[in-house]
Amino acid sequence: MYMTRKLFLLLALPLLAACGPKWEETEADGYRLITQRSGATLGVTSAPLLEVDRYAFKDLNRNGTLDVYEDWRQPALARAKDLAAQLSIEEIAGLMLYSGHQSIPGSSYGFGGATYGGKSLAESGAKSWDLTDQQRKFLEEDNLRAVLVTTVESPEVAARWNNNVQAFVEALGHGIPANNSSDPRNEPSATAEFNMGSGGHISQWPTPLGLAATFDPGLVEQFGQTASAEYRALGIATALSPQIDLATEPRWSRFNGTFGEDPELDIAMARAYVDGFQTTEGSADGWGNQSVNAMVKHWPSGGPEEGGRDAHFNYGKYAVYPGGAFATHLRPFTEGAFQLAGATKAASAVMPYYTISYGVDPSGANAGNSYSRYIISDLLRDEYAFDGVVCTDWNITYDNASIESFDGKCWGMETLTVAQRHYEVIKAGVDQFGGNNDKGPVLEAYRMWVEEFGEASARERFEASAVRLLMNSFRTGLFENPYTNPEIAKAVVGNAAFMFWGYEAQQKSVVMLKNHGGALQTLQGKPAGLLDDEQVPETDTKVSKVYVPKRFYPQSMGMFGLSAGPAAHWDYPLDRAVVERYFEWVDDPAEADFALVVIQEPAGGSGYDVNDRKKGGNGYVPISLQYRPYKADFARAVSLAGGDPKESFTNRSYKGKKVTTANEADLDLVIDTKKAMGEKPVVVFVSATRPFVPAELEPFADVLFVHFGVQNQVLLDLVSGAAEPSGLLPMQLPADMRTVEEQCEDVPRDMRPYVDADGHAYDFAYGLNWSGVIDDDRVRQYAK
Repeated sequence: MYMTRKLFLLLALPLLAACGPKWEETEADGYRLITQRSGATLGVTSAPLLEVDRYAFKDLNRNGTLDVYEDWRQPALARAKDLAAQLSIEEIAGLMLYSGHQSIPGSSYGFGGATYGGKSLAESGAKSWDLTDQQRKFLEEDNLRAVLVTTVESPEVAARWNNNVQAFVEALGHGIPANNSSDPRNEPSATAEFNMGSGGHISQWPTPLGLAATFDPGLVEQFGQTASAEYRALGIATALSPQIDLATEPRWSRFNGTFGEDPELDIAMARAYVDGFQTTEGSADGWGNQSVNAMVKHWPSGGPEEGGRDAHFNYGKYAVYPGGAFATHLRPFTEGAFQLAGATKAASAVMPYYTISYGVDPSGANAGNSYSRYIISDLLRDEYAFDGVVCTDWNITYDNASIESFDGKCWGMETLTVAQRHYEVIKAGVDQFGGNNDKGPVLEAYRMWVEEFGEASARERFEASAVRLLMNSFRTGLFENPYTNPEIAKAVVGNAAFMFWGYEAQQKSVVMLKNHGGALQTLQGKPAGLLDDEQVPETDTKVSKVYVPKRFYPQSMGMFGLSAGPAAHWDYPLDRAVVERYFEWVDDPAEADFALVVIQEPAGGSGYDVNDRKKGGNGYVPISLQYRPYKADFARAVSLAGGDPKESFTNRSYKGKKVTTANEADLDLVIDTKKAMGEKPVVVFVSATRPFVPAELEPFADVLFVHFGVQNQVLLDLVSGAAEPSGLLPMQLPADMRTVEEQCEDVPRDMRPYVDADGHAYDFAYGLNWSGVIDDDRVRQYAK
C-alpha cells in the first residue's frame, strides 16, 4: 500500500514544524518583534539573532556566541554576573550614573538647554521623539543607561522616544538597554474636568498624602498596578517612588509626598504601593515585563528635619532626633518596603535623603546619608540585609555656593573635591549617582580606590554595583524587549477605566472635618454626578444657589528661589461652567443659599530669610502653619544641630522672630464671606500639603473640608451629594503653633490636636461622613 501525498503531509507537517524554529518575526513600529512558543518575546533593531535549540536570542555583543547574559532562560543573577564580568570599568562607571531631568522633547530654555544638531528643536526640524545632542553624548560617551524622564508631550511621543533611545544603545558595546525612570506622574491637576472618555495624558490619582487619607492599602496597590501599566506603555521601567519618609515634622515642605506621620499606616501603604508596581501577574518570582522597579525614598527618612527646613538647601541639612525615635523612622522600610506580601519580596532600590542624620553615627561623624558608611553599609546593607540598588538623591556631589542656593547638596563634605565626594559615596556602599551624566568623577574615584586598596579590590567593588544595577534591567525584561508600541501607549495611558478608578480614589481621599448641624445635607445639587450636561435628567428638585467668591492668588516662589507661576492676581478658584453642572451660580451672596470658599493652607515660608541675615541675624526664621503673623516665642533657644563652613556660628535658632504668610488673604476671604452670608452656610475647602492650624478659620466655616490635591470637580461631587465623604486625617492638625514648636521632630502624633466648636478633635484618623464621626475598621485598626 502506497501512502498518498495528502496523508503524508498530514502526518509529516506537524513533525517538520516541531523540528523547525519555535519563533516568528514581524515588523513593529520601528523595530522587529520576535514571538516564540514557550519562549521570551524579543524586540530588536540592529543586534543579530542567534538560533539555539530552535529558540531565538539577541547577540547583543555581536560575538557570534550565546553568552549567559544573552540567554533569557538563565536566572537574572547569573546573567547580571556574567555581563558585569565582561564590562570595562568605563562601562561600569556609566551604569553608576543617573541622568539629570529629561523632558520629551528637550527644552532649549532654562538649565542645561537641549539641542538637536546644535540647534533648538524648532530650528532643527527634528521630531519631538528624536534624541537630543546631550542624550546622545551621555548614552554613548559616558555609557549612561539610567535616564530620568520628566514631562512628555504625549504618550505616543514618549513611546517613540523610548524606542529611539533603545535602538541607539542596542548598537553600542554590549547592547545594554536604557532603564528609563520617572518621579510620580499620576497626581491630579485641580482644574482638569473629569471625562471618562478623553483619557488625558495619564490617569489622575490622589497625591501620596491623599492616598494615605483613604486608609486603604488595597486601593494603593490598585494604583500601583494601574500606574505601572501606564509606565511600561510609556517605556518607563523604574519609579522613583514611593516616598515613605515618616512625616513626623509638620512644617516639612515635602510632607505631601509621604503617607503621613503614623508608622503602621506608612508600613501598610509602602508595602501595597511597591507590590502594585513591581508585580507581574503569573510570574513565579513576581518579576516580568509588566514590572516597574520601585526606588523607595528616602532612607533612613527625611521626615525629622529641624524646624521643618528642607535639606534641598544648606539651611535644612540637619535631621534631628530629640525624641530618640530614629528606629521608628526605619520601620516603613524594614517592615514595609523590604517585607512585601508579593513574590518580588522587597523593593529593588533605595534612595537616601540629603539630610545629615545628626548624632546617629556611633563614630560621631555627621555627613549626608549617602556619605555615611554607618547609614548605608552598617545599617541598610548589613543589619537589614538589603542587597538592591542604592542611588543617591540628585546632585549630592556638586558644590554648594551659599546657604540659600539651590545647587549642590554635599552636606558634611563641603571641603572635598567632586571626585573625592564620589569616592566617599562609593566607600559608604552606594551604587549610583543621581543627576550625574559624567563618568569622569566616577573613574577618578576608581583610581583612588586602586591607590588605597589595590586593583583587585577596586574591580570587585565596582563589579558588585554593576550586578545590582543590571539586575533591575534583567528582571523587568528590558534585555529581551525594551521597545514599546506607540499605538498601545495611546490606548493604555489614561484610558477610560484608569481615569475612572483614579477619580473614584480622589473622592475617597477628601476629609470632611466639620458639618455643623448637618448643613451639608440641606444643600440640593443637580443629580449630575459624573454626567455631561446633556445627560442630566429632568428634575423638579429645587437646585441650591451658590456664591463662589474670587480668591487672591499671591506670587508663588519656586524651589530655585525664583518667582514661579503667574503674577499675583484675583480669580475664581472654580470653573463656573463646571459649578453650574451641580448648582445655580449667583454673583450676589444675598441671593445665594450657601457659599463655597476654596483656599490653600497657610504659606508659611521655608525657614530661612536672606534679609534677616543682611540685617545682622543668623538668617533662620520660623515656618508658620497659621495665617496671621506668627512670633516664635516658644521655639528652642539653641538649635539641636548646626555648623557649616559658610557660617561662623552653630546655633540656628529662630526664637523670638516673626514671620508672615503669603496668603493671609485666604483667611480674610473666609471671614468676609461668612459676614456676607450671615446665617446661611459657608462651605470651605482647604487644599493642604501638610498640617495647619485650623483655629483661625474653623469658627467661620459651617462645613469644613481638607484635601491633599484633587480635581476641583471632586469638591462639587462631595458638596452636592454625588459622593459621600470617607477620608480620614493621615496626620494631626495642631491646636496652635505652640504645640508645633514643642513637639519633637522625630516623634509621631505628639501634638495637641485642635478641637472645634462641635467638640471634635482633629486628630490622626479623624473624619466625618454624612452620619457623623467615622468609626469603621480603618479607624479601629490604625487609630490605636
